[in-house]
Formats: sequence, structure tokens, C-alpha cells
Amino acid sequence: MISKEDILNAKVLIVDDQPVNVQLLEYLLKSTGYTAVSATTDPRVVAPWHAENRYDIILLDLHMPGMNGFEVMEALKPLEVEAYLPVLVVTAEPAKKMAALDAGAMDFVSKPFDPVEVLTRIRNMLEVRLLHREARNYNALLEQTVRQRTAELQRFRSAMDATADAIFLIDTGSLAFVDVNDGACRMLGWSRAELLAHEPARVGLGAREELMAHAAALNALPAARASEPRAPELRELELTRSDLAAVPVELYWQLQLEGEAAWRTLICVARDITERRQAQERLQHMAHYDSLTGLPNRTLFYQTLNEAIELAQDKEWRIVVLFIGLDRFKNINDSLGPAKGDQLLREFSNRLVQCVRIRDTVGRLGGDEFGLILTMTRDQQDAVYVANEVREALRAPFELDGHDATLTASIGIAVYPDDATDPDTLVKYADTAMGRAKDAGRDGYRFFTAGMNVQVLARLDLEMALRRALEQDELVLYYQPKVNLHTGRISGAEALLRWHRPGYGIVYPAEFVSVLEDTGLIVRVGAWIIDTACRQIAAWAGSAVGPVTVAVNVASRQFVEGDLESEVKDALAQHQVPAELLELELTETALMSNTERTIEVLGVLKELGIKVAIDDFGTGYSSLAYLQRFPIDKLKIDIAFVRDITTNPNDAAIALAIISMAHSLKLRVIAEGVESRPQLEYLRRNRCDEIQGFFFSRPLPADEMGALVASGKGVPPDPNRAAEPPQTLLLVDDDVNVLSSLHRLFRRDGYRILTAVSPAEGFELLALHPVQVVVCDQRMPIMSGTEFLSKVKEMYPDTIRIILSGYTGLEAVLDSINRGAIYRFYTKPWDDTQLRDNIRLAFHHYWLMHGSGRRAGEPGEDHTTLDA
Repeated sequence: MISKEDILNAKVLIVDDQPVNVQLLEYLLKSTGYTAVSATTDPRVVAPWHAENRYDIILLDLHMPGMNGFEVMEALKPLEVEAYLPVLVVTAEPAKKMAALDAGAMDFVSKPFDPVEVLTRIRNMLEVRLLHREARNYNALLEQTVRQRTAELQRFRSAMDATADAIFLIDTGSLAFVDVNDGACRMLGWSRAELLAHEPARVGLGAREELMAHAAALNALPAARASEPRAPELRELELTRSDLAAVPVELYWQLQLEGEAAWRTLICVARDITERRQAQERLQHMAHYDSLTGLPNRTLFYQTLNEAIELAQDKEWRIVVLFIGLDRFKNINDSLGPAKGDQLLREFSNRLVQCVRIRDTVGRLGGDEFGLILTMTRDQQDAVYVANEVREALRAPFELDGHDATLTASIGIAVYPDDATDPDTLVKYADTAMGRAKDAGRDGYRFFTAGMNVQVLARLDLEMALRRALEQDELVLYYQPKVNLHTGRISGAEALLRWHRPGYGIVYPAEFVSVLEDTGLIVRVGAWIIDTACRQIAAWAGSAVGPVTVAVNVASRQFVEGDLESEVKDALAQHQVPAELLELELTETALMSNTERTIEVLGVLKELGIKVAIDDFGTGYSSLAYLQRFPIDKLKIDIAFVRDITTNPNDAAIALAIISMAHSLKLRVIAEGVESRPQLEYLRRNRCDEIQGFFFSRPLPADEMGALVASGKGVPPDPNRAAEPPQTLLLVDDDVNVLSSLHRLFRRDGYRILTAVSPAEGFELLALHPVQVVVCDQRMPIMSGTEFLSKVKEMYPDTIRIILSGYTGLEAVLDSINRGAIYRFYTKPWDDTQLRDNIRLAFHHYWLMHGSGRRAGEPGEDHTTLDA
């Protein structure tokens, strides 16, 4: 409401060029109580003054010199936000009333004026003016408030939608959804409109009665506490998605007060805990199940066995534990690789599960060992039946990506309560019985009995027998010759321990060396070996045999517990043997067990002239940095890398790397386990210095060894040292008719032609002879042509490799070409003239690349093609 004080305090400006008129109006206003009256006779200052003071009313004359009233009003218009000007025109020109109103004036008074009329007109104008101003201020405040509330709501909506959690606003009166956020829509798979149309119970938030009880509990709290943040409730539940799938969530409830209104809003925040539950389940599974086979692990196996025993106590049942150990699994794992070994274990576990009943338990106890828990209501014959089923399940070969593997198993059986009444002892006894089954020849089963404890007594008996063996000269040395590949003659021998055990015959080291090492007897036996070897060296040197270098193996405990330095010196002096005829062989493990002591002892022995070799090189863990610190003369390539050296690129690469590294360190190289001529020739061609193995000779007694040395026998000469055709062609095809045709075709060109009916035979010929060009069929059993040539590329990268086949499926061939494994591809049947020309070009390409230092078939050659 506009008060009288508001009107009397309004700002008034009088504008007239006649001072008398100004004085009259000023007196009239002030005498009636107006307090803010200003006046001027200069119309040009009106607009600036109004801009500064914002007058509520201006009393304006029209006829004035310099600037008339219309011009003044025009100058005021930009300063006003209203549609009219706060101007009351007071003039002696009544004819200009309409013009003045059109120009924006609010009202018009003619001169001479009636004082009462003027005061009334001024009051009315001021009331309207002040009312407009008050309304404008209110509207501005209202607009600002609306903008603020809109911004707050927008921020609230953005915050709700930005969170990944689902937020539900529920009216406590109607118990219906007031609003939901985007997180709720994403979590449950509904749109906002669809969710708002559902009742909370539809999505799993609870029936109306539950929500009312929940809201009542929160409503009972004091207002200050009801809106306080609280920790999420421990209770969890599952919401229902649009596709009826369950979503596990953790809920947070809060009651929101809306001013003093009677209604309240129940806020529910749901956090998706699916990942947490899945992680818990994964952890639970990992803690109790084997990651490779999916079977219960040792922990769960023992828990299950304990529960079975507790149940059996009440039911008077028998519990049978079968402990299953795979026979020779390590051989398969080593030959085919860990990946194939893992695949084999998975397939075996699948077969094992099929051998038992649903109520029985299968578990993996570690490595290649498995366990079965059987509940028996009758006698132990059921256990025999299951054991035979397991053995039978292994009869069929396992298919491992093209490799067939056969397995057997040794099974130990222990029975509750006959053998033991607790899980640990029961499993231990079954393990012991399994060991007995292995000792009996494998692929069998044994029951545990108390008599099995005699194994401990048997070990003690073996230990005592070994102690007697030292005293009664039951130990003997055999000697395996070593051959120098440069001369082809015997270069020395390795002394190997044997035991002539009374009543048993010859016992090999694998059966008793572990007992020697465990008991420390290896120190005494090692000293005996050194002395015996020196005695034999002296005997040979004084006979027709002549000097023979003998290598003896030295165990790590001889460095730690014995006096190796004195033992060697005493043996050499006693038998008057030159130090250069004695060689010490140490494994990498022995070399690294006591580094500083080993270096010191070997340094002293080296000064005497004794040679030192590292045995089984490549199977230990010594580094090149350590290797340079030891006074080493030779490296022995372990048999594991020699066995498949002509067929396995990885083994060949390791062996060649050892040879190259040893020669760069000025060390000689010995390869052990050489059992075939291809192995011999491959090693000889790749500059291996010495070999030993069954191909030349098995370990021999001393007299036979002496006779062999005296006979002058050596390995066959290198077939490639004699004059030979400069160009060698290898043909590989499982069809002998094709081989015969190709042999006749190429014979006229003067090549040395080698033929093989299988990749295996091809590898042997490659090891025996230097080959420049290889022509191979694509479709062969066991190994395809591209697979064969891929391995040839790794082992003999200088060769020119060609496929000649009637097989038109070119995907594998193109892949091999792109990888550089194949030089060219020709199809059958072939054109004789064209094929002969192309083979001549292949030899030309070989010699061109060989002479320029580049390897044929390597990347960068642009003439690898497919020819029909």
C-alpha cells in the first residue's frame, strides 16, 4: 500500500522558463508538505538531472526558449522503462494537450491553473507512479526467486542423474514414486515415465505395508535427526529389472521434511553390489577350487573328507580315500610343453569325474596328484571297482592338438576307520600306498597296511648297505668314452658310479645317490671316486692303453663338508698322475651353492692343471656374470637339448647358442646323450668339440674301456669332407612313386639327390648333409609340408624351401610364404621342363644369396611367387 509519507517524500522537479511560475509551484508543493522539490528554468538540464535523481514526477512547461517541452520529453524517453513519462505538462497552450499526451506525458494542466486541481493531479500521478514501481520491484524479486529455485532444482536433478546409484523419491502419503533418477532407469531397464507409473513393490522396494512401517520408523525420529546422513543399512535385498532379472543392492533410506508441510518424502538410494558379490563368489571359488581343472583343491578336499568322516561316525559307514598319481607325467610335460601338460590334466580330470557317483568327491591335491572320497556301505570291493575304472579311463589315448599321449596311474587306497580316523592321516596313508603302487611297477593300486611302514626300515637298510659297500669294495666305476669330433678319436672318458650289491646285482646311481646325498655319505664316496679314477688313470698310462683323461662328478657337499683340494692333491700324488689327465665335472647347482668357496677351491686346482667342466649346462640357473668368475674349461650340453636336436628348432637353437657362447668365452663344448648318426653330424657341422653317448659306446668296465682305447676306434668320418657335388637337392614326399619320378627328372642335371618319405627322415638327412634346396609335398601324415618347412627355416635358414603338391588349399601355404618359410609353390602334375628350369633358378638364387651374405627366403625378397 502507498502511504501519505511515501507521496510527500516523492521527488518532484519543476521546469519553467518563467521564475514566477517556478516560485508559485514550488511554494504550493512545499506548503502542502512535499519535502523533495527541485526546480530549474533551464530545460536542457532536465534529462541529466533525471538520469541522476530519478524523479517521481516532473512539472513541465511546453513553451520555453532553447528547448521546448516536447524536446525535453524526447530526451527523457531513453531513461524510462515505463511506457509513459512521469511528466505533468503545465502550459498556457491548451490546444497542445493531445500532442503532449501523445508525446508521453501522463497528464495535462492549463495555465492559469487551479491549485487544488494541480495538487490533486500530482497526487494521483504519484500514487500511480509509486504503485508501478512497487509492482516492478515485486516482479523482479519474484522472477529472481523463480530463477534461483529453478537453478536449485536443476542442480538437484543433475546431481541425482550424475550418480551411478539409483535414487527413488517416494511420497509417504500415497506411497507412490514422486521421482527417480537416471541411475534408477539404467539399473532397472525402464524409462523414467515407466518407473513412475509402477508401484515401489513392483521393483522390489517392498509392499505398501513395509514402506509405511519404514516411513513411520523414520518419522518417529526428531526432525533434526530424521534428515541427518546415516550409514547404509546392513540389510541387502534384490531389485527386479524390466527383464525380471534380479539386481543385488544395498539400500540407504532418509526422510526429507518439506518446510512445515504435513507430507514428507522418503528417499531411497540403492547401490548395485553385483560386482562385489561376484568378487566374493570368485574369491570363495578360488579359495576352494583348483584354477586349472575346476576340481576341489586340497583345502576343500580335506574339509569334505572331515565332514564325511563325521557323518560316517553316526551312520557307521566306511570312507575310502583313493590317492591317484599319474605315472611319468613329467616326461610328457617336458616333451610336449607345459601347455599340453595342462590340457592333459584337464582332460584327465574330466574322465575322473565320470568314474564316480554324484555323492563322491573328486579333488586335485597338487601337480599330477588327485584324490577321491568314496562313501561305502559295504566292503572295500567297491574301492577296487572304482580304482579299476580309473585305470580303464586312462586306456584311451589323450588327443593333444595332433599329439596322442597315453597315461597310466598308480593308486593308493586308505580306509576309515580301519587305517585312520582323521583326514590328515588318512590322506597320508593313501599317499604312502600310492608310492608303493609306483614301486611295484606302476599302473596298479595298493591298499595301505601297517606293513607299509617298513619302507622307513627299508631306507635305513639301504643306508647301512651303502656304508658297508664303501668298506667292502662293492662300489665300482664304469667309464663312458668321449670322442673328439675334430679328430674322430677317443679324447677321454667320464667315470660313472655303479654298485655291485650282493643279492641284487648292478644298482644304478638313480636308486641310491639321493640316499648318499641326504646322509652325507656322498662326501666319502666322492673322495673314493677321485682316488679310484686316479688309480685307473695310472694303470692305463703304464699299459698299452696310454694316457686317458678321466672326468669325475663332484657334488656340492664335497665343497662344503669335505676337503676337495686335499683329496685331489693326495690322489694325484699317491698314484703319480699328471693333473691334466683329471677333469672335474660340476652341475650348475653345485657351482652356485657356495660361490666364494667354490671359486677359491677351483682356482687352486686350476693352477695344478686340472680341467673343470659344467655338467648338464642349461638346466640350472647360473648367469653369464657368474660363469665368467669360475675357472671353467668346458661346458656339457645336457641330454635334454640333444635328444631332439635334429627335429626340434627350440632344442637346436639352445644347443647352438651354448656352442657359440662357449666358443666366444674360449671354452670347449661336450654334448652328452648322442644316440644317433644325425645327432652326431648335426653337432659336428655346428662346431661342437666332443660328444659322448650310446651311439659310440655305453659306459664300460675299466678293462673294456682300456681295450676300446687301445683299438683306436673312432666315430665315422665326416661324409661332407670328401669331394661331393656342389649342389644338393632334398626331395620329401610320402609317395614313393613321386619320389622316383622326381629323382629320374633331376638326375640328368647333376645334382646330389636325397630322398625322404617322411619329415622325420628329412630332418635326419638335413642333419647329415648340407642341403641347398628342399622340395616337399604339402599333404603328408603327422606333419604337413608347410609345418616341416617352417621348422627347416628355423634350423637351416639358408635353404631354399619349395612346396610341390596337388593340394590346392592355399591358405596355409600363403601364410607360410608371407612368413618367409616357403620360397615357391608348384602344383602337381608338373611340367618337366618348367620344373627343371625353376629348380636351377632356385640353386642360382641360393648361391647368389649365400655369396652376398643374405639368407634366402628372408624378408626383403620380392620374387617369392606361386607357380602352377
